Amino acid sequence: MEPVEITEAGLLLRPWRPGDAADVHRACQDPDIQRWTTVPRPYLPEHAEGFVTGMSASAWADGTGAPFAVCDADTGELLGSCGLISVDPAGGSGEIGYWTAPWARGRGVTVRATRAVARWAFDGLSLRRLVWQAELGNHASRLVALRAGFHVDGELRQVAAAGGAPRVGWIGTLFPGEVPAPDEPGPATPGTLEARRAGVFGRPQPTLFATAGDTELRLRPMEEGDLDDIVATCQDPDTVRWTSVPHPYQPGDALGYLAFVRQTWARGTSGCFVIAGPDDRFAGTIDLRLQPTDPLLADVGFMTAPYARGRGWMPAAVAAAAAWGFTTLGLARIEWRANVGNTASRRVAEKAGFTFEGTTRGGLTHRGKRVDTWLAALLAEDLT
Repeated sequence: MEPVEITEAGLLLRPWRPGDAADVHRACQDPDIQRWTTVPRPYLPEHAEGFVTGMSASAWADGTGAPFAVCDADTGELLGSCGLISVDPAGGSGEIGYWTAPWARGRGVTVRATRAVARWAFDGLSLRRLVWQAELGNHASRLVALRAGFHVDGELRQVAAAGGAPRVGWIGTLFPGEVPAPDEPGPATPGTLEARRAGVFGRPQPTLFATAGDTELRLRPMEEGDLDDIVATCQDPDTVRWTSVPHPYQPGDALGYLAFVRQTWARGTSGCFVIAGPDDRFAGTIDLRLQPTDPLLADVGFMTAPYARGRGWMPAAVAAAAAWGFTTLGLARIEWRANVGNTASRRVAEKAGFTFEGTTRGGLTHRGKRVDTWLAALLAEDLT
């Protein structure tokens, strides 16, 4: 395949040159590039040299890829990398990959570059489909793909490097006619809810703070040290009676729960916080779960460790988690549901500011039976 140059939207996309090695080496020291891509770690000067003089040229020569250096069209400054990391001419398909140099972020560089490469792949190579993949949690890459017109189709287990555990990744596709124009904003422009949440879930989970009387509480990510207390809480008769935790609850269930909450944060679908008292001991959990059919709606669930009940900790923590949901995630409504008769949970919700709205007949399946549920809600304007 003959190397080409593309000029579009203020960018020059060109084949890599030996003189790019120093900038490639500098860019690939970035923690995010090392975290989310397959570059060697540590990334040494010889790796950069091998990429710009060997790997990239070979990909063009044998037609297996089309790697471009992304440069400013006026100054020639290197801004990133974007191109086809694989090409299947017989199948009419290619896979796109990219990274942005740390000094070029926040300027829409990679969105513009991805659109330009996609247009060239469809028009110049006559491909019929482009594929994008990224590891679960790489919200910055997902946001670029969305803005470039890709449809995120689902999740795919990915092959891990050298003996590692299989990873889970997102996969998306783009077809001819779906590439936005160079000046078109795209479906996830800066300031939209999608972009806002990518900035939240693309970072480590934060720690929130709440006050119950004279007690300072921390709402933090779940840790391995919480597992024994989680098992004890989930073996408590009241927890078993009113929640859907496995019964009997075993240590392996707690390990699975930890893995699950970490993965839902990476997906951007839920935030699970552990409530920790003054000694940082596990006192309960709060799950704020985003609804897939309504991006402005979430539901909240919680459980309290037996020793922490009756102290007023959970209402304060739920109120703090809800405030975070409204101000940081841009939610409009948070719903609470509980089986009819769970007066302790209802008291927590009402003390946290939720308004009781009624009873839903057969609202949930609980331990194999449909049961009636109570419903309450908190709106963003309730906090003003």
